[in-house]
Amino acid sequence: MQKILIISTGGTFNKIYNPITGELDIDKNSKALKDIAKNWLTQFEIVNIIGKDSLDMTDSDREEILKIIKSSTYKKIIVIHGTDTIDITAQYLYSGKLNKTIVLTGAMVPFSINPIEATANLASAYGYIQSLNQNHIFIVMNGLMNSYDKVIKNREKGYFELRCNNISD
Repeated sequence: MQKILIISTGGTFNKIYNPITGELDIDKNSKALKDIAKNWLTQFEIVNIIGKDSLDMTDSDREEILKIIKSSTYKKIIVIHGTDTIDITAQYLYSGKLNKTIVLTGAMVPFSINPIEATANLASAYGYIQSLNQNHIFIVMNGLMNSYDKVIKNREKGYFELRCNNISD
């Protein structure tokens, strides 16, 4: 098994119910990732940064992700990210000309409410990144695994799908 770094930036994946405010807050300690990891035989390093809903992310936040990736010795990195702007961050990372394999994933339902989607997406991202032999930016969501510019969130339908640019795609 290759060593993999997981960068957790927040997003719905990490949201937990706050009984005081009645809102869903971002768990900045990534309890969801730790709960998933304790049941796996493999180990990975988790770095928690930003801790925001992706709608609140800025280019400054994206630059922080890019700096951590560039400074890391890991060649394969999974980024847990909110689904609303996952494509924007993926494009930002692509423009950083990284010599690494990066997979972005997240969840549309918080792990704390229903762990199935978040666990499936992380497991898919983990398996997918192990099989990749090229440096590039990828998105893995809801069973789709492809280049960052091919996987998009269809906001009208409420799920991710593959972008088709032409008949040959």
